[in-house]
Amino acid sequence: MAFRPEYLAIEAEAQGFPLAQRLEPLARPGTGDPKKSMRVLVNKGAAIRSCPGTREYICCGYQILHVGTGCPMDCSYCVLQSYLNENELRVFANWDYLISAVTEASRERPDLLYRLGTGEFTDSLYADHLTGFSLRMAPVIQRTPNMVLEFKTKTVNIENLLRLDSVDRIIVSFSLNSRQMARNEEHRAAAISTRLEAAQRLQDKGFKLGFHFDPLIHYPGWREGYAEVIEDLFRAVDPSNVIWISLGCLRFMPQLKAIIKERFPKSPIIYDEFIIGLDGKMRYFNPIRLAMFGFVHERIKERAPDALVYLCMESNGIWQKSTGNSPGDSEGLRKRLDRRALDFFPSLDLRP
Repeated sequence: MAFRPEYLAIEAEAQGFPLAQRLEPLARPGTGDPKKSMRVLVNKGAAIRSCPGTREYICCGYQILHVGTGCPMDCSYCVLQSYLNENELRVFANWDYLISAVTEASRERPDLLYRLGTGEFTDSLYADHLTGFSLRMAPVIQRTPNMVLEFKTKTVNIENLLRLDSVDRIIVSFSLNSRQMARNEEHRAAAISTRLEAAQRLQDKGFKLGFHFDPLIHYPGWREGYAEVIEDLFRAVDPSNVIWISLGCLRFMPQLKAIIKERFPKSPIIYDEFIIGLDGKMRYFNPIRLAMFGFVHERIKERAPDALVYLCMESNGIWQKSTGNSPGDSEGLRKRLDRRALDFFPSLDLRP
C-alpha cells in the first residue's frame, strides 16, 4: 500500500515551492508516530555529498544526491536510528537548487563520471508517488553527459518510473535479504517476492538494475536463506540487465545496539560475535564475514558469471580471501564501477 502520511507539515520557507503546493492538500500539522509523518522543508546544506566511507576500507566512490532524510519503513538494523535526530520523513522542496548543483558539478568536472544516488539517508522511492521526484530528476540527469542516477529502494513504488519516456542512465536498485530476515527485521518494507516482481517489470521497460545484499545477516540457516533468494533473483531478471550487485555484512556504530535492544526487543541480530572495526563500527568476526561473502559471491557467480559483484566497505584482505580478487583500493573499485557504467550506457560522455 502506498504511503499516506497521517501528519504532513510544510515549513514556512518551503511554502512557495512547487512541491509544497503539490502536497498542500495533504497538509495536516500535528504530532504522532514519526514513522507516519512527513515534513516538507528547504535544504540549506550541500546538494551533492560523498558517501561517508572511511579510509580504512575500500569505498565505491558513490555520490549522494541529498533529497531528504528519514524513512517510514522500520528496519531493525537501520543506521538512521542513530544518525538522525528526527525519525519522520523529511523531503526537500527546493529542487531548483538541487538541479543547479547537478548542472554545475557536471560542468566543473566533465572528466568525472558521477554515480549519483538518493538512497543513503532515505529510501529513494518510498514517497515518489507523492513527490514525483523521479519524473522531475531523470530528464535532468539524461541531459548531463557524465552522470548516472541510481534509485535504491525496498519498496515497489515504481509507477512513476514506468512513465518515463527514456530510461537511459537511470538505474533502479533493490535491497535484498533472505525471506526470513525480510519478514523479521525489515518492517513495513515490501516482501522479497514483490520486490523481484517490480524488478521484472522495470526490466521489461528497459531499465538497468542493481541489487544490494546489505546487510547480510548471520543467523541459523543463512546459507539456505540467501541461496533461495539468489535463485529467485535470477529467475526473475536476466543477468545481462544487472549492472552491479553489492554485498555488505551487518555493521553498526556501538550506540545503535542499545537502540535496537529497546525498539526491537525480539530481534536477535545484535547477539552475535562482533568486534570493533577500524571505522569504529561493530562488525562480525572475520571468519563469519569471509564465510558469508564467499558463499553469496560464489552463488551469484554460478548464476551470473559476468556479474560485477563488489563488497561494501571492506578491506583488501577480506576481498582477496572471500572473492579471490580485489580492486586494491577505493580508486580501483571506483574505476571498476565507472567502466561498468560506461559499458551499460553508451550515451555517457567524459571529456578531458
